[in-house]
Amino acid sequence: MARPDPIPAYEDNYIWLLRDGPATLVVDPGDAGPVIARLGATPPSAILITHHHWDHIDGLPELHARWPEVPIFAPDDPRIPIATRRVSDGDVVNIGPWRFEVIAVPGHTQTQIAYHGAELVFCGDSMFSLGCGRLFEGTPAQMLTSLDRLATLPGETLLCCTHEYTAANARFALAVEPGNAALTERASEVAQRRAGNAPTLPSTIASERACNPFLRVESAEILQSLTQHLGHEPNDRIEAFAALRSWKDGFR
Repeated sequence: MARPDPIPAYEDNYIWLLRDGPATLVVDPGDAGPVIARLGATPPSAILITHHHWDHIDGLPELHARWPEVPIFAPDDPRIPIATRRVSDGDVVNIGPWRFEVIAVPGHTQTQIAYHGAELVFCGDSMFSLGCGRLFEGTPAQMLTSLDRLATLPGETLLCCTHEYTAANARFALAVEPGNAALTERASEVAQRRAGNAPTLPSTIASERACNPFLRVESAEILQSLTQHLGHEPNDRIEAFAALRSWKDGFR
């Protein structure tokens, strides 16, 4: 299996690069400069876009002008003006040796998608390692459903999200589930990697199921933490998730 490579961009973004022989895939190029620096004169085989936010698409005009023949796959959203093929839930994208299924994962935005294949998932800002995206456009129910879908992927699936938020997410996760041994181990690993300025990504779906509080809203310890935080026990999974996301929004 080809190992995806996170290319740093801006303050904490990653642009993903996947290679297999002559085939090269670029995901969410918010900045053209790091992509061109890595690829030189060689065009990628394709570009994948997960959602419309500027830090995921602002490199497209320069890349498209440089390599107009390179296909650009993106959700059906007019806020992404440059795309050669619009894709939605259930579509299949074939690029070189890779086959990706498109999964709709609304919540962060209404048109956010993920690409699952080649034993990895490019999920944009839907799920982060030990966290999830803010609800800029969607509802808690939508985001919880999206995370549930991603959590059903095979455990060995590499989680390729697009921000280096893992250390901050670990601090919140430990605050709400301090007794989780797998989380404590993951947080220690994250601290060591960041101390060496190394990426904490990709993670795996198995690790996220074991450690990510937003996939674990039914955990007894998390429910106890939420009950103390709210002053009452959440009525259901959606209320628990919404309270957890709101708590994270203000957590420092």
